[in-house]
Amino acid sequence: MENKYGFMKLTPIEFENWISTIRVGRTILKIQQHHTYIPNYSHFNGSNHFERQLAMKQYHTVQNGWQDIGQHFTIFPDGSILTGRSLEKSPACITNQNAHSICIENFGNFDSNGDKMTDAQKESILIVTAVLCKRFNLPVDSNSIVYHHWFRLDNGLRTNGGVNTKSCPGTAFFGGNKVVDFEQNFKPLVIAKLNGTLTKTDLGFVLRFVCVTASKLNVRSMPNATSSIVKERPSLSMGAILRVYEIQDGWYKISSSQSHWIYGKYTKEVNRAEVSTSTLNVRTGPDVKFMKQYSIQKGEIVFVFEENNGWFKIGLEDKWVSGKYLKF
Repeated sequence: MENKYGFMKLTPIEFENWISTIRVGRTILKIQQHHTYIPNYSHFNGSNHFERQLAMKQYHTVQNGWQDIGQHFTIFPDGSILTGRSLEKSPACITNQNAHSICIENFGNFDSNGDKMTDAQKESILIVTAVLCKRFNLPVDSNSIVYHHWFRLDNGLRTNGGVNTKSCPGTAFFGGNKVVDFEQNFKPLVIAKLNGTLTKTDLGFVLRFVCVTASKLNVRSMPNATSSIVKERPSLSMGAILRVYEIQDGWYKISSSQSHWIYGKYTKEVNRAEVSTSTLNVRTGPDVKFMKQYSIQKGEIVFVFEENNGWFKIGLEDKWVSGKYLKF
């Protein structure tokens, strides 16, 4: 395990051990798969992991104007994994699809005329994906693991490929970048890595879900403002959805096993719901007359902020869906 430029380099075994110890307040619902395209294998010399990761961060912050590197993890041709953006922050990777997501950038160009993925990188991609599914109790399906190719570039509308989409994570990524390729080629390999260890999250002990409304919210060791800030947990960002396990005098305990508390004044209670129709349009206002922004699929989880005449707002910004197609 090495550290440089604020990044950490891990082997797959080290990654599995490390992720099991990390406390993440933000609710995770999706794992995004990408390829870097550029840089590709010709830019990797076997030892310049940190330099390539730093170059990507500089491009994202200077050229794109983002606050940090876009992805949470980069997986290199030799199977090494480099950390990137804090897990407490949503990625900057797929328009309108970044909330509650983890972004993986797989180093290389995996279109059919591009790089031939090494066995070490294949193995690492499968292990990291399986470990993340296990850590965050995600089902191995095409709602929880998504390819960038399935979403339009301009508005994030899910089309499962077609007009105005990237080929990302590559037309040759584990046999292809279509949903059917995921189902036939990628999904079975991830399931095999799990060895039947995936268990569904028990929400029976969750008292409520809340969304962080402050720009930054500290996590404290006790339910009061004078207690120490928990050092191993970064501050929580606006928009993060948290589970609440206990309430004391307006303070919320956000861990089922640790004494980790936040002040409830800087949160808003939300309700958890599941999409019950094949495709649900997200609009800019509470009526069909408002513009369609993108769509979400059957089985996806959303968090409801408010209701207006049978329509439900599913974000801090104006994102509305019809309540007829939600199951609470």
